[in-house]
Amino acid sequence: MRTARAIAQRELGAYFRAPAGWIIIAIYLFLTGLVFALSSLTPGQPATLREFFGVAGWLLLPVAPAISMRLLSEEFRSGTIESLLTAPVSGWSLVAGKFMGGMTFLLAMIAPTAVYPLILQFVSDPSPDMGPVLSGYLLLVLMGGLYIALGTLASSLTSNSTLAFLMTFFVILMLLFAGVGGQFVPDWVKPVLFELSVSARASDFAKGIIDLSHVVFFIASASVCVVGAATAVELRRWS
Repeated sequence: MRTARAIAQRELGAYFRAPAGWIIIAIYLFLTGLVFALSSLTPGQPATLREFFGVAGWLLLPVAPAISMRLLSEEFRSGTIESLLTAPVSGWSLVAGKFMGGMTFLLAMIAPTAVYPLILQFVSDPSPDMGPVLSGYLLLVLMGGLYIALGTLASSLTSNSTLAFLMTFFVILMLLFAGVGGQFVPDWVKPVLFELSVSARASDFAKGIIDLSHVVFFIASASVCVVGAATAVELRRWS
């Protein structure tokens, strides 16, 4: 675990030392600020962040793949993976550290949005209900974890960071559109698409509904992706 923490700290520092990290944060805060201003600061409307959290999956779509695309693919491209794999570092520790570094950066990116409910508290009467706000931020953490885990898996499969970005982007897009696609498929397929739909689960969190099955879905799916990435790295070590 100590090795994974050291890798995570190195990865987190790399994000903030590179201009790309700050650009990713700027893009995300611009998108969230725009949605907040247009949906939550409307005169005469109830003070709520429901719309903001309802589109949380879409707001993370352009930035989560950018965070995760270089986690492992850059190590493959530059050849530094060889020294890491020959050192006393297991593939599991390497992947866990990379994932934790990407996840910590994502949490740092989300943190400034905590000012939005404070603004609503100040400008609205009555004040917004904090229950849906807390469940909405839980959604951001769970969904962000799934997206970063998907990106980590994609990054473990290729040395091309652009390809890793595209793979992650389109898989996330498929998960977001899974619920919509249920309108055009046979009835027996609809339950499967609903189970895979991220948007349907996000709408529940946005309403303040914390369904344990949704929490399990995000955690289990992210875990499967991280395990898959670690397996891919271990296979590369033995090959």
